[in-house]
Amino acid sequence: MGHSNPQGIHAPRMEPYRRHVLVCTGGFCSPERGGRALYSLLAKLLEREDLLFGPGRVKRGETPCLGVCAGGPIVVVYPEGVWYAHVTPALLERIVVEHLRDGRVVEEAVFHRLSTDNDVT
Repeated sequence: MGHSNPQGIHAPRMEPYRRHVLVCTGGFCSPERGGRALYSLLAKLLEREDLLFGPGRVKRGETPCLGVCAGGPIVVVYPEGVWYAHVTPALLERIVVEHLRDGRVVEEAVFHRLSTDNDVT
């Protein structure tokens, strides 16, 4: 159970997690909407790699737009801020195994990274 705020309303409780993956499921960057299938596949891959529960778990979310509007499907991994383009089912499997499970970014598929020095580019 979460803690109460000054109004006495209980706040939700968030279990620890290691990473959060966002999948663009909209149609602008990927007209055939390949992100929808990837989002569904992501759940299966996370389960297979034992990444759905516990403190090392990976949360997933879908969004209709990440503002790129090209090169989709797009997948983003936080907290690293690593953006992957043209993600196929095979590439998604590599992202889950190599990046999410083993901690190694799939460098050849990265098209953007958040700046670590807070510079806006």
